[in-house]
Amino acid sequence: MSADSSGPIETMWQGRFIAAKREGKWEYVSRARGIRAAVILAIDEGDVILVEQYRVPLKRNCIELPAGLIGDETDGEADEIAAARELEEETGYRAAAIEVIGEFASSPGMVSETFTLVRARGLERVHEGGGTEGENITVHRVPLTGIADFVTEQRALGKMIDVRILLLLAGGILASA
Repeated sequence: MSADSSGPIETMWQGRFIAAKREGKWEYVSRARGIRAAVILAIDEGDVILVEQYRVPLKRNCIELPAGLIGDETDGEADEIAAARELEEETGYRAAAIEVIGEFASSPGMVSETFTLVRARGLERVHEGGGTEGENITVHRVPLTGIADFVTEQRALGKMIDVRILLLLAGGILASA
């Protein structure tokens, strides 16, 4: 433990979903009420399922892996159940199986939030997706072999790319090192 993080945790502000906290000299944001997140890696027949939605903090659309909150509406909801629900809501795909890959931190220097990364297997399209009311999610089915070109095209259109997309780009990035 660093000297910067010694002392009591002070909640400076809390809303419905997030809280700004101070611990010693360190300031960070955390999820409120024990809410967590699930991120879904859904690959079907060589294509990855991605979502696009407008993100208010960025003031533009963002290309992301499907994801959603765990415990925001149902206390004690299992990670796999939440991930399956969010995948179907956002993309219209139902998974035959959800496998937990592990827990990861998204931006550990500023946010205490972690997410559970899961892999969705055995996908079946049951509806068009798009999320819940007001989300306006666009679903993209992208061949894994074309992910780098897709990301380049989306950036050229002014869209932000979520850091978790690096998971899909890593081979190409490492090959050029």
